[in-house]
Amino acid sequence: MTITEAPKSVRHALVGRDYIETLDWSVAEIDEAVAVAGELKEAYRSGRPHRLLPDKTIFMLFLDKSTRTRNAFESGMTQLGGHAIYLDSEKTQVAHGESPKDMGIILSSYGHGLAIRHDLAPYEGNAWMREIARWAEIPIINLQCDIDHPTQTLADLMTLRETRGNDLRGLRVAVSWAFAPSYAKPMSVPQGLATLLPRFGMDVVVAHPPGFELMPEVVERAEAAAAEGGGSVSYTNDMDEAFAGADVVYPKSWGSMGSFTDAKAGLALAEANRGWICDSRRMALAKPDALYMHCLPADRGNEVTDEVIDGPQSVVYPEAENRMHTGKALMALTMGGFAG
Repeated sequence: MTITEAPKSVRHALVGRDYIETLDWSVAEIDEAVAVAGELKEAYRSGRPHRLLPDKTIFMLFLDKSTRTRNAFESGMTQLGGHAIYLDSEKTQVAHGESPKDMGIILSSYGHGLAIRHDLAPYEGNAWMREIARWAEIPIINLQCDIDHPTQTLADLMTLRETRGNDLRGLRVAVSWAFAPSYAKPMSVPQGLATLLPRFGMDVVVAHPPGFELMPEVVERAEAAAAEGGGSVSYTNDMDEAFAGADVVYPKSWGSMGSFTDAKAGLALAEANRGWICDSRRMALAKPDALYMHCLPADRGNEVTDEVIDGPQSVVYPEAENRMHTGKALMALTMGGFAG
């Protein structure tokens, strides 16, 4: 099936839509995004042009650092025939307190999409994006906030389908905290996985030491989404228990709620749990063909050993590549690439 022959009903409905949390889109709409990403990946690998957004512009506003997200969207927009403009928040009037209303209205008059990363302050980033979206007339794409990392988890879903087939019901996914000695990393990846994967029938087990609980509002929404989708979400304070019999393991660090305002206390709490690492012993607890996943960058030697991340069960590089293809799908769908 070529891109132009694909079904159009769902695609047309997504023109102009914001993509702030995966829960904002129906299962059918997420399915469509993954399907489009697959088509665009095939086109990219075969060298077939797919300039679906000629002469269109997306602004990418970052309030935090990025490697994969920025480059995936910039290169992806080029391949779609448009232009991506990188905005460092410290070099914009956001640093001086420009209102979400003013920025949303003005950037809407300059371009066709606005993508934002604001992820290091609990109860700030998601609300700020939604306030911008209230005034903007162009789609808002969340490049990671305090609640969700919906571009990452969409790529994760795509990777799981490529490796385990389209029907993922009953898959046991261990999403575990892992030690890192650096900074308080956002909670959005584990939260995003907990709210997305159970909607497709997967059983997500979230493991973390005491003190690293997810945001209570997100836990509540994840459980409701799981009940609706036929999957489940459960929690444990034992990393080994989560890994036992898992089909997929996804161990990564995230900060405790208090660590975002008290870095010293947060690092001390993490240090007390230095043994939470994904190594060959723990991989042996999972199923023999279990996948190792990580959003990257992984803190080698702390979150995971080289033996695991560079081993045959690791899919971190295909997972990272899929960030570009899913990003392109989101831009093409929301910015009118299929509107003709």
